[in-house]
Amino acid sequence: MNSVSKPESALLILGHGSTENPDSSAPCWDHAETISAMGCFGSVHCAFWKEEPSFRQIWPMIEEREVYIVPNFISEGYFTKQVLPRELELSGPTTIREDMRLHYCAPVGSHPSMTKLLANHALEIMGETVRPEDTALIIVGHGTSLSKNSAKAVKSQVQALRQGSVPFAEVLDAYMEEAPYISDWAKQTSAANVVVVPFFVADGLHSYQDIPVLLGIEPEPTAAASHREVFRHNPHMINGRTLWYGSSIGTDPSLAEVILDQVADFDLKYGL
Repeated sequence: MNSVSKPESALLILGHGSTENPDSSAPCWDHAETISAMGCFGSVHCAFWKEEPSFRQIWPMIEEREVYIVPNFISEGYFTKQVLPRELELSGPTTIREDMRLHYCAPVGSHPSMTKLLANHALEIMGETVRPEDTALIIVGHGTSLSKNSAKAVKSQVQALRQGSVPFAEVLDAYMEEAPYISDWAKQTSAANVVVVPFFVADGLHSYQDIPVLLGIEPEPTAAASHREVFRHNPHMINGRTLWYGSSIGTDPSLAEVILDQVADFDLKYGL
């Protein structure tokens, strides 16, 4: 259990949001509710790039004078290094603005505790019907030159999982739009059992519609972007293989602990 206790401070969770996918912001609100119930902050808030409250609307809603800001993003990149600091008018790790002290933490996806979360998420998806030692774990990212940092984050997690004590027979990375392609999952491993986890902060068109088609679970994209039934039909029998498909890692309730880990790491790094 995380030991963060900052009743005089506020926590601000930043998300991308979406004007098209209503589920994009849901994990941020869920994690905020979980952390708020813990009572470790005076208040917990969310703000979004593409939804309200926006980054610039949020400040009048926060009464505390010290605020820890955690980006709910999967990797370090253009958004976390340029867009968010610019929109929030941050000048460094800690910004003093009027009578507020704003601490800008690293994004959730970059924390080492994400590795354990990925393994536990996969095990929960599988249940206890087969042994993980007989199962390949595939972490899926988007890929392409537009998402280099995302692919880098996936590769880092795969390497950490391989070097750790997770019991899976294999741990592999795969992508929607670059090799190794998730559509070729059956060629990447000979394991009879395969569990697939999308490395995204929220479920959306990719996890609901695109990846199920690429895996062979669905013949064509489902009609509704918020249709969650695809995650409830495990396992899938495909060409003599048993396949489990899970929701995006960012939807796991335990991500709330990773958010708190980033706050604790900020204090440790900067001596607060």
